[in-house]
Amino acid sequence: MIHLKASEICTRLQALGGRKKAKVLQRFFKTGKGEYAEGDVFVGLRVPEIRQLARKYQRIPFAEVIRLLRSPLHEARLLALLILIGLYRKGDATLLQQIYNVYLQNTRFINNWDLVDASAEHIVGPYLKDRSRAPLHRLARSDLLWDRRISIMATFHYIKCGEFAETLRIAERLIRDPEDLIHKAVGWMLREIGKRDRMIEEAFLKRHYNKMPRTMLRYAIEKFPEELRQRYLQAEI
Repeated sequence: MIHLKASEICTRLQALGGRKKAKVLQRFFKTGKGEYAEGDVFVGLRVPEIRQLARKYQRIPFAEVIRLLRSPLHEARLLALLILIGLYRKGDATLLQQIYNVYLQNTRFINNWDLVDASAEHIVGPYLKDRSRAPLHRLARSDLLWDRRISIMATFHYIKCGEFAETLRIAERLIRDPEDLIHKAVGWMLREIGKRDRMIEEAFLKRHYNKMPRTMLRYAIEKFPEELRQRYLQAEI
């Protein structure tokens, strides 16, 4: 075990980061006033660098991983999630449950699309694979944007296993969601289903495309042949 405190790791992250890159990331991830990540703090590290650090710090105490997950630094939260994913892949049943519980107890800190997308399919999806999926539907009903994104992104694990029903159930629940980040995630997952079985995706679209937000529909049909894509966009199906 590496006896490092989360505060020490955060200091190292700040030393490795760059102010110029941090400013770019803060614009890209919408941290301005009134934006979805208002006030989030970046130190300016790239994802490959954070992945290297996750391997380096894989053996820090579990309590310090949780402290990293609750850090005000975006890169520290991503680092914590990558460490948790590494632990999950090697853990026994007790550790898997612990990681899953910690994840769901701290979703308010998994508070940007990159954090959700990097982690939900690797922790929440696998944990619920052979269990009740009711927690996904509770997340989908949550007032917290990030919970709802977790609910649909966790199902990417099932899509990769050739199972589409859960994604379609969550997608149907989220069709009228007000948030653009949910529209993109749902459309993306529908597109992933279509890459594996377009008939299943189209069966869903034919029932719902007239109710879907435009962004969701565009994401869902992005890989369709152009003529078919235009028919959906012009409501000619």
